[in-house]
Amino acid sequence: MQYFLYFFFIFFYYPGKLAYLKNQKSAQQQTISMHLRLHKVLKKISIAGAGIGGLTAAIRLAEAGYEVHVYEQKNEPGGKLAEIKENGYRFDAGPSLFTMPHFIDELLAGNVPFQYQRMDTLCHYFYEDGLRFQAPADQTAFISAAATTFGVEPKKIARHLAKSKFIYRITSPVFLERSLHRIGTYLNPKGLRGILNLPFIGISKSMHNANKDALNNSHLVQYFDRFATYNGSNPWKAPSTLNVIPHLEMGIGAFYPAGGMIAIPRALFARATQLGVHFHFGKKITAIKHQEGTITGIEIDHISQKTDLVVSNLDVRLTYQLLGMPLPKKIKQAEPSSSALIFYWGIRKTFPELHLHNILFSADYQDEFDGIFNRKEISKDPTIYINISSKMDKTDAPEGCENWFVMINVPANKGQDWEAFRQEARASVLAKISKQLGCDVESLIAFEEYLDPVRIEQFTGSSFGSLYGSSSNNLMSAFFRQANFTKNPKGLYFCGGSVHPGGGIPLCVLGGRIASDIIIGQHHAKH
Repeated sequence: MQYFLYFFFIFFYYPGKLAYLKNQKSAQQQTISMHLRLHKVLKKISIAGAGIGGLTAAIRLAEAGYEVHVYEQKNEPGGKLAEIKENGYRFDAGPSLFTMPHFIDELLAGNVPFQYQRMDTLCHYFYEDGLRFQAPADQTAFISAAATTFGVEPKKIARHLAKSKFIYRITSPVFLERSLHRIGTYLNPKGLRGILNLPFIGISKSMHNANKDALNNSHLVQYFDRFATYNGSNPWKAPSTLNVIPHLEMGIGAFYPAGGMIAIPRALFARATQLGVHFHFGKKITAIKHQEGTITGIEIDHISQKTDLVVSNLDVRLTYQLLGMPLPKKIKQAEPSSSALIFYWGIRKTFPELHLHNILFSADYQDEFDGIFNRKEISKDPTIYINISSKMDKTDAPEGCENWFVMINVPANKGQDWEAFRQEARASVLAKISKQLGCDVESLIAFEEYLDPVRIEQFTGSSFGSLYGSSSNNLMSAFFRQANFTKNPKGLYFCGGSVHPGGGIPLCVLGGRIASDIIIGQHHAKH
């Protein structure tokens, strides 16, 4: 039945797009005449938001010869990638895991200094029953260590990792690197290969059931179930195609950028500036203007400006508000992804048992996700993630101290009492960490700040404070995300975590790349 749904969606939901193929020029023809056409076309492109997707689109469009203006209401680039500096402590305020660094390298093309190192250890794991596991980055070492720690046959673990790699090879060229909403994506060798392999990548099972069937060990299943949180989903509901995620970290690798995560948007900003992109910080887009189904301009702080095209790196719901148009039904009905409650703690001590990335698992993982997505509340025993960048760069904390980024997954904001939630969660988080480390952590806190769903929405514009737009808790979630373009109004394109292909640094880069490729392809083809 699931296999049939894919074929139905692809070949009947988009029948009108078949005509698109008849009008396409070959890639070779486009390359030969590209520069001639650019001189005949004057296009001003306005990009709303300087997050990773917007920066990616800006770089690629500037390289193609467009006049690019980026409007960002904050005073610096990065979107959710920001930093906090207080009392000698430095924190990356947003995403803390760096994967797929080659995407950033491709954008910088060696023109901006950007260094990073591959991690030897992925993460330190602490289970509620006292079991601990330090996950090696090398796959052979991981299989051996996991087999010993969890008592699982090495070949079972190896097969599971191989399946993750297989899913990546099948899905990435079709579902991540290209638009899902253009029929041409499917009518090429890679697309057809992806469709034909759908029955073999686990579309009929949930992540949890696939992990349980493959590994049959509660500790190791919980380890792999955690990857659902990388896009804000529930492993008991999300399709097992999301088991592609472990390959990004465990197959391709986890990395740490010199200077912290904030170095990523700063490097992209530097490259965009080299290419002549115009950045307007402290400028808020208050309306996207359109007439007779076509983009005509934008309003900056309620002052009108003309533009030929708009790329929105804003939350998709906010984009439709700026358009003055009703939200499409599929987006309105989409379930928001999970959000986060983050404590930034300056700790007056160092802990050798902790690493850059650390996870303290809950005793009842299923109940934790049920609370997030069904009861819309925080677990009394939440899984805790602790990121300590001072493990990599000692200047991020005073001597003898550590900078703790302490995060738990929480529901999206639906009007809950977040002040009460935060106080309760703080107490349970401190108690859980103190128990695992055998000391009173609260007494070691020298500095404290926090971020909750209300503040996330306030600071980043993410609807409901969700981290990844919509969740992936059903088979068709990917198809129901906003496409990277729209027919009404023409001239509007989308990128960022709330649209296809999703949130997280690598997917936001791909979203910016897809949107810019569509613009370049469409507008070159017209001239």
